[in-house]
Amino acid sequence: MEESQKGQRKMASSSHSSNFPCAACKFLRRKCMPDCVFAPYFPPEEPQKFINVHKIFGASNVGKLINEVAPHQREDAVNSLAYEAEARLKDPVYGCVGAISILQRQVLRLQRELDAIHADLIRYATATCNCNEMPPPMGRTCFHHNSSGNIYYPNPHWNEPYEGNGRSDGGSL
Repeated sequence: MEESQKGQRKMASSSHSSNFPCAACKFLRRKCMPDCVFAPYFPPEEPQKFINVHKIFGASNVGKLINEVAPHQREDAVNSLAYEAEARLKDPVYGCVGAISILQRQVLRLQRELDAIHADLIRYATATCNCNEMPPPMGRTCFHHNSSGNIYYPNPHWNEPYEGNGRSDGGSL
C-alpha cells in the first residue's frame, strides 16, 4: 500500500474512531461512513473549511473532484479549493486572482521605489563629489561650500530655500 494512502486511511479512521463525523458529513447532516471521501480532508475541528468549499463549489462537485484526482494529490487539491473558496467569498468576481494581482502590483511598485532609492544613493555618492578625488564611500556624504558660504547638499531638493523661516538664503537655518 502506498505511503500516502496509509496516511489518508489513518486520518479517516481517526475521525471515525471517536464517532465524530467529519465536517462535511456534519454539515450535510448525514452519517459519516468509514470510507467517507471527505473525512481525510475536512476534519471535524475545521468546519468552516468545508462550509466555504461547499458554498462555492458544492459538495457533489468536490466529492467528484476528490475521486478523480490521484490519491497523492488529493490533499493539495482540497487545500487549493479551500483557498479559492475563501478568496471567492472575500472577492466574488476575481477570487484569488484578485489577490495575486494586488500582490504583483505591490511588488512592481516596491521594485520601482527600490530602484529609485538605489539611483539616488548612486547619485549622492558620485554626482556631488566632482572634486578631484574619489567619491566618498557609501555612508559618507560630500558637502560643498560655494563662494557665498552656503552649503550645498547632495540632494538637489535640499539646496532649495527653506520656506519655513521666511528667509531665502540657500537653505541655511
